[in-house]
Amino acid sequence: MEALLILVFVLGYFLIALEHNLHIDKAASALITGTLCWAILVLGWHQAPAHLVDSFNEFVHGAGHGADHGALKVFFEHRLLHHMEEISSILFFLLGAMTIVELVDAHNGFSVITDRIKTRKKSRLIWIIGILTFFFSAALDNLTTSIVMISLLRKLIADKPTRWLFAGAVIISANAGGAWSPIGDVTTTMLWIGGQLTTPVIITNLILPSIVCMVVPLTIMSLRMKGEVERPKADDLDEMADPTTSGERNLIFAMGVSGLLFVPVFKTVTHLPPFMGMMLSLGVLWLTTEVLHRSKNDQQRKHLSVVGVLRKIDTASVMFFLGILLAVGALQEAGHLIASAEWLRTSLGDVYLINVAIGLLSAIVDNVPLVAASMGMYDIAAPGTMDAWQGYFVQDGIFWQFLAYCAGTGGSALIIGSAAGVAVMGLEKIDFVWYMKRMSLLAVAGYLSGAAVYWLMFG
Repeated sequence: MEALLILVFVLGYFLIALEHNLHIDKAASALITGTLCWAILVLGWHQAPAHLVDSFNEFVHGAGHGADHGALKVFFEHRLLHHMEEISSILFFLLGAMTIVELVDAHNGFSVITDRIKTRKKSRLIWIIGILTFFFSAALDNLTTSIVMISLLRKLIADKPTRWLFAGAVIISANAGGAWSPIGDVTTTMLWIGGQLTTPVIITNLILPSIVCMVVPLTIMSLRMKGEVERPKADDLDEMADPTTSGERNLIFAMGVSGLLFVPVFKTVTHLPPFMGMMLSLGVLWLTTEVLHRSKNDQQRKHLSVVGVLRKIDTASVMFFLGILLAVGALQEAGHLIASAEWLRTSLGDVYLINVAIGLLSAIVDNVPLVAASMGMYDIAAPGTMDAWQGYFVQDGIFWQFLAYCAGTGGSALIIGSAAGVAVMGLEKIDFVWYMKRMSLLAVAGYLSGAAVYWLMFG
């Protein structure tokens, strides 16, 4: 059973990694992998590891039932729903955030920022793009920010090779910016929702390494860049009448960003899960847009309402997260994650080396399951533990902090290593080999520089 479980998981990852070559959406592969892993776990119960049998016996004893087939069914339902509690919190959070950002974009709200960029000088423009991306990513998320910034680059740069270089800078900056914010990167969000990290620690301890991760590559790139960019010619589509007024754009932009920034505050004050704060922000913005556009015709309201925006949400990404987190949950139940944790501890023996390895691995394997696996491999240690090793795993411990940085920024080393990279690759049709030749070393230099800064701060 254990060997078959690992085989299915590896094959699933193989299909996910070769998504663009096979022309099979990774969401389909992830859903099949996740459900098959749980099916193998249930059907292979007679070969279950000792710790799972012990958990079943404890469950039966606590419930006061006999160890029959019915109890086995209830046990696995209980374990699955236990994982679904955490998974659904992440998925609803992402759905809310994606809807808010799409709503702002439908109102052309991001033009509030982008229309103010006037410079044509390459060395100056790349800093403007990088810094904007960095802070947008922290306030929104790296995936959404990369999409917004690519849209901006198409309005600012006509030459494709030059635009690709700027797009590479967007990937690095978006991942760096997302690492130090609880809502900036899905992996940091997972650690935040899971209770491994709290908002003040994420921001104060990770912002400096993240800045260095961005500054090092951008400095090298800006020194190499000469001349000015050529602006694209005006397109007839850009001259079409905008369905929103300047006041409406400014209002929705301000409310959207404020709503996203309100989520960590809501969690801190109420101690409710973050998706509740996100749903509150979405509800307020939804009500505002309904009132704001109530006098417009149906065609205009359709594109500016939440109902219309929901059709544009990347549901496939949500399904991907569901499938891959289900698969990781099955591996956790089978005990593979605990075994992997012990292997890393004995092989590397240092939390910094372990996290650096996880970060670089995230350039090959998606960082979401890597962080999910790490959360399953290492439990949050109780405060005041006497074990020096376990002391790294308390809430806000060194391991969780450095994991957020490494998993969030290490994926920049390859264009397929992060959600931001995959999005930019799809939008700009950037070649995998081109990125590896032109951007990978820059991304690794920034990643290792930021890691060194964190080690100097806390090592």
